[in-house]
Amino acid sequence: MRWSLHRNLEDNPSCSVSLIRALITELDKLIQIHETRSYTHTIPALHTLSYVVMQSGVMIPTSVYQKLYECLMKLLMFPSPYSSVALSTLRGIKMEMTTPGSSYLRRVTAEQNLMNERFTLQEKVFVLADPAVFSAPLEAAVRTHLEESSFFTDTMEKNVVLHVLQTGLGTSCQSSTLAQALKALGEQTTKTYFQEVVQAVEKSETQGAGGCADYLNRLQRIYKDILTASKEEQTELDQSSVFNTAMPYPEINFHLWRDKEDLWNLLANFAACCASKSNAFDEEQKDKRDSVRSVDGGIERELKESDLDDVAPPAPSNPAPTLTRRNAIKTTKAPQKLFFMRDKMDLHPESPNKDRRRHTARVVVLGDDRVLGRVTRAYHSIRERESKCHILTEKVNLRFYYIPVSDEELSLTPAEGPCQMESRLSLASLLGRVDPWYNSNINSLGAAISKLAGTSVHKEPKKPSAFLLDTLCYYLRCGTRPLKLPLYSVKMTRSGCDVIKEMFVSHLEAVIPEFRPLIEKSSQKQGVRPRKTRAEVFGSVLSVSYTEIALSKRGVEKGNTPMTCGVVIASEPAAVTSSRGHLTVKFHSVNPENNKTIRTQEISIRATQSLTLSVCLDKDSRCTYGNIQRVEISPCLDPGCSIWSKSERELLFSNDVDKVLYLPVNTFSGVSP
Repeated sequence: MRWSLHRNLEDNPSCSVSLIRALITELDKLIQIHETRSYTHTIPALHTLSYVVMQSGVMIPTSVYQKLYECLMKLLMFPSPYSSVALSTLRGIKMEMTTPGSSYLRRVTAEQNLMNERFTLQEKVFVLADPAVFSAPLEAAVRTHLEESSFFTDTMEKNVVLHVLQTGLGTSCQSSTLAQALKALGEQTTKTYFQEVVQAVEKSETQGAGGCADYLNRLQRIYKDILTASKEEQTELDQSSVFNTAMPYPEINFHLWRDKEDLWNLLANFAACCASKSNAFDEEQKDKRDSVRSVDGGIERELKESDLDDVAPPAPSNPAPTLTRRNAIKTTKAPQKLFFMRDKMDLHPESPNKDRRRHTARVVVLGDDRVLGRVTRAYHSIRERESKCHILTEKVNLRFYYIPVSDEELSLTPAEGPCQMESRLSLASLLGRVDPWYNSNINSLGAAISKLAGTSVHKEPKKPSAFLLDTLCYYLRCGTRPLKLPLYSVKMTRSGCDVIKEMFVSHLEAVIPEFRPLIEKSSQKQGVRPRKTRAEVFGSVLSVSYTEIALSKRGVEKGNTPMTCGVVIASEPAAVTSSRGHLTVKFHSVNPENNKTIRTQEISIRATQSLTLSVCLDKDSRCTYGNIQRVEISPCLDPGCSIWSKSERELLFSNDVDKVLYLPVNTFSGVSP
């Protein structure tokens, strides 16, 4: 229903006003039943509202905005996270009230990497799929659907200009005439008007509500200039051609995640590419300013001080040898590129770009619990590298998105390693319980992706459906609230004193290999009480020490030596518990009397009687370690604390800042630990 609604809005933008009125009515109903604490439909209504306002291609009356503003103010009394989403929506609505079309301009400019002097932030979408889940037919099917995001960027700037003008000017803007006029303009002329629209939006946002009138007057002036310029440049005008201002798809890069360094390399290349584009754009703008200062005969024209307000001073000259050596390097690895690009940035301290914030890399992972385990280790590695050399952190914001995809056949086959055959979508189930809107849109999308490979078998190829791309883009644009999953570090000691340091996010299983046949036999004969002939029949003694979480939320040191065949440890984030996050530890034994469950945040397990453990992380047989004598588990500390600002470090001495490392997975509601 949500997808059909968005499709209808793209086909008929004029229905956005009536749709906003309908959403206001629904939100009013939610406010009236506030006492019943029924908030299920709040977040879907708010996200739909934000999407409609951003996609709307017509002017929204002030009276509608006023009613919407009053309604959103009442929603701030709702508990978190509903009030947080309402506040975020309210800020976007206030911006649209004073600067119509600004949210569309910012979003498209960032997603399409349209270079300009005002909004220099760039975005990139990386889709990483787990090869363990994606077979060759499924990979080909998904890649075909995502390749539909390819587009020609020569019309993007025209679409932005058209959307902003018709949204801001309303009925005084003849959309069909403007679209035809934009088509008649040359590429360079279009870029000029695009820059003027960007400057108008930036100035209006700076002035606030007081600059709304000046903003509309400037849009009207740009509108008239475009119509005048098109008459001078047009040769033959196609009266039937009208531009579609529906928000275009971002460029999506699909990869199979084969190597653990893939994520780092992608981010490093992205940061280097952003720096290179920014420097190239700065040089282009500098050349344009230099050409403006000269006239025929090379006589320099005198410029007034007012003309130079928006012109940044040229970059200072630099020693030639330094630049020459940098340009002499032909091939470099991705991490080396970052060092060189940072050097180049430092060489141009007076860059005309005023926006010093970071670019955004949106990483979408496809798979089950195993792929989130890989993300965990890659994310920790990035934080660890950044604690030693701040490169990516200063330039790139990292956003994680998770679409659960499972191969159904895997759940029917026997286990290949020590991991028990439990559901590999436990984290997807957790996210769905915390965020029902995520469950409705994203968990269902994962089920649809799994069926893509079978839809093309024995059938003629046809045009891919836009459902996958539309839902993915909706998730990227509206899934802005991170749900933080705690990470746990694992220190494993082998018999030869060899130490292995790892981590997990959802699941750890430690099994004594010698007793695996007993576990399988007992599962086949449930209800039959085994004879107590020898202690080995029921398992082995494990030396366990842990800090149990009591009702008072205080840790109590305890020790235990249960008779068990294996241990299963699952993470329970604070988002799904009534208290702080913890680990649920289950000891499995052939004898039901020895089965035990405890809750803790730290635990140490040591094998005895000359036996060892086989440890599997996040249900991934690729992360299995054998011959383990001792396992120590504790919350993983954030190695990136050293890259925090001075004020953030001062907060470390208070309880307001948690030094534990979390994996932030974006959802629609989001819950903080």
